Amino acid sequence: MGLTGIDIVVFLVLVAVVIGVGVLMSRRERDSEAYFLAGRGLSWWLIGFSLIAANISAEQFVGMSGQAAKDYVGLAIASYEWIAAVTLVAVAFFFLPKFLRSGIYTIPEYLEYRYNHTARTIMSLLMVVTLVCVNITTVIYLGAKALEPLLAGQTLFKHRIDIPTLAWMVGIAAAIYVAAGGLRACAWTDLFWGSGLILGGTIIMVLAFLALDSPERFEGLDPQAVCEAVGVEQGATFSQKFAALKHRKMHMVLPADNPEIPWTALVLGIWIPNFYYWGLNQYIMQRTLGARSLADGQRGVVFAAALKLIIPFVVCIPGIIAFALYQDQLQETASEKTNAPTLAVFQKVKDRPKTSGKLFEFNKDFAELYPEQASELLRFNAAVAGVTVPTGGSPANSLAKMNGELIEQALAKNSQLEVQTELVGYDYDSAFPQLVAGLSPPGLLGFVIAALMGAVVSSLAAMLNAASTIFTMDVYKEYIHREASQANLVLVGRLCVPVAVLVGCLFAPRLSRPEYQGAFHFIQEFQGYISPGVLTVFLFGLFVPRTPRAAGAVGLVLCPGVYGLLHLVASHISFLNRMAITAGVLSAVLLVLTLAQPLPEPARLPVQTKIGLESSRAAKFFGLVVVLATVALYVVFW
Repeated sequence: MGLTGIDIVVFLVLVAVVIGVGVLMSRRERDSEAYFLAGRGLSWWLIGFSLIAANISAEQFVGMSGQAAKDYVGLAIASYEWIAAVTLVAVAFFFLPKFLRSGIYTIPEYLEYRYNHTARTIMSLLMVVTLVCVNITTVIYLGAKALEPLLAGQTLFKHRIDIPTLAWMVGIAAAIYVAAGGLRACAWTDLFWGSGLILGGTIIMVLAFLALDSPERFEGLDPQAVCEAVGVEQGATFSQKFAALKHRKMHMVLPADNPEIPWTALVLGIWIPNFYYWGLNQYIMQRTLGARSLADGQRGVVFAAALKLIIPFVVCIPGIIAFALYQDQLQETASEKTNAPTLAVFQKVKDRPKTSGKLFEFNKDFAELYPEQASELLRFNAAVAGVTVPTGGSPANSLAKMNGELIEQALAKNSQLEVQTELVGYDYDSAFPQLVAGLSPPGLLGFVIAALMGAVVSSLAAMLNAASTIFTMDVYKEYIHREASQANLVLVGRLCVPVAVLVGCLFAPRLSRPEYQGAFHFIQEFQGYISPGVLTVFLFGLFVPRTPRAAGAVGLVLCPGVYGLLHLVASHISFLNRMAITAGVLSAVLLVLTLAQPLPEPARLPVQTKIGLESSRAAKFFGLVVVLATVALYVVFW
């Protein structure tokens, strides 16, 4: 579905108005506190919307929606949202008071007061690298991925718009208004983009329900094919179709051997990335550090927690429906864009396996859709490995597993063999964009593209602002220019932005490779190298007063090594469970250090007096309501 003139007008007007408001609201920011923390004057409702807009973007509408489309994940991926609601309530009353009382600019700065300067520096460097190489890169890619099918067939300066082009467009748009306006510009534009994205997502959800009920209303949908994809008889009602999807894909508790989110991860593993992300991640916490009072900060965080309960209904469930409606299109996208280059290589070398130096991976979806081709690839890899092709089992259940075992055998004999990009059955990350492109009427498409683009830019802006804040305050000011003026600090912060965008835009297109198992999986997997360490160090620092100062650096340095070792030798274990194991090991180490060399007296932290530090009773009440609502949702979708 192409863009109409109405769509283009709606898109341009919305973008111009919102960015203009953001720049106007931040026109007087001249010192570092104003630029990086909005002068510590953000109200609760602005904080709440800003937290959601900084978080909800293509990572959810593309990555999470794509995960929900998978048969073996489904609605269970919503645990990242619903567990986050409970996490936010805990952050509001256990983390935020300590951070605001100390008056810090950055989360790593807290480690200097509680532990030492070394711990602060290590965390600063880890967070900058993670923000740029993982978060910013992933969101740029997902933003481009989300916009690609919506702009299919469009050109820019006679150049066909593709993923790399869109990556640069998204990155440059974010860089411009972050460098221009700072946190206040981000917060005010977040208010509009967050509201617009939730509204647009709700409209798409309603359209998805209508398409599931009556596919014949929408161009390109075949009612019989939809019923077959859902698993119901022709002529089934909407309630029967939805009940079938609920039975297949809408369960919050999955088997212990599930590769993405087993039930065991709900016990501990999933809490680690959630507490790290919502309580210790600079680009999220920067919003709350800019609160005009503790009460405002708590109200804003609890407001965001309530909004998190809504997100799976406008992200995950549409993703599940999208696969039922557009299964063929997702298969075609995988075939044309992902598999074609790898299969072209195979055609060149298939007659000389022993001298080719290549191995070919494929997943279960590919084996189910193309059993003959999968068998041919299996025989080729067996010839490369010099073994007999295994027999037994149906192609759908065993071909991919046998092929993986063959590749391991071949690599054990010759580590110089080159494993090609994995062949896949479906491009799941295209689920939500395909839904939007297929169901949106003229005008709405322009609104959704503007809201999605704005949300992507908002998330990027938050990350860019956080990365520039950490580098400026924790690296530049501490090690390069201790006497830097306020104007100089703001300038350095602005100069950091294009550097981070450059790195992100260069690496973003590479995330289309199937070995990353989807962008949402990639961002969660690789944050595991720092999140268990950061969380463990902060928990001991916040709640174990006599933990020695050396423990901060020890925990942060050990984490990548422990998690990396588990990633290497136990990759079959869900990454959430590997995070839990890593946190357990680090906790044991820090406990031993605390018992062996406890501080003679609890560490003293600074206390600021610029903002009020009285807690909010209303926030406590509504926080309890959010927790109870989360429990109810798990009961309904157990």
